[in-house]
Amino acid sequence: MDWIDLISRVASHGDRDAFARLFEHFAPRVKGFLIKTGSDPETAEDIAQSTFVAVWRKAGQFDPTTAGVAAWIFTIARNQRIDIARRALRHDRALQSPETAYEVETVASPEAIRAQSEDVTRIAKALARLSEEQSTVVRLSFIEERPHGEIASSLGIPLGTVKSRIRLAMKRLRELLDEQK
Repeated sequence: MDWIDLISRVASHGDRDAFARLFEHFAPRVKGFLIKTGSDPETAEDIAQSTFVAVWRKAGQFDPTTAGVAAWIFTIARNQRIDIARRALRHDRALQSPETAYEVETVASPEAIRAQSEDVTRIAKALARLSEEQSTVVRLSFIEERPHGEIASSLGIPLGTVKSRIRLAMKRLRELLDEQK
C-alpha cells in the first residue's frame, strides 16, 4: 500500500476512500499502541478517533522527507494522549478542595531563595545566548508546554526540525550552564 499517496490524496482532494483505507489499517494499530502504553480501552478508542480527525485536518502538513506515514500518525496519537493527560491534570487541580487551595506553604530559607534566584538568572542568561530558532522552540515546549506537533504547525516547520532544535538547544544550554559554574 502506498501510504504517502493516500495521505496526499486526502490532503489535496479530501479523498474519503483514501482516508478510509488509512483508517482501516492504522486505527486498530493506534488503539493497540495506546492500550499497550497504559490507556484503558475506552480512552484509547477516543484518542484513536481524535487522532484520525487530526490526520484528516492536517494531511496537508505531512512531509514524507521527515517521517513515514506510520511514524507521523503514531506521533499524532502520542501527542493526543499527552494533551488529554495534561487536560486531566489541570482539571484535577481545579477540583482541589478549598482547604488545600488555601493551605499555608512553608517558607523557604533566605539561602534557598537566593540560590533559586541565582539559578533563574543563570538559566535566563543561557537562554538569551541561544539562537532565535532554538529559544523559540524551548519556550514553546518547556514554558508553554505545547506538544511538538503543535509547535511544528505553528512555526510552519517539520516536526523533525522542532525535535532537532530542542535537542541542540538543550545540549547548548548544558554547555552554557557548565561554563557559568
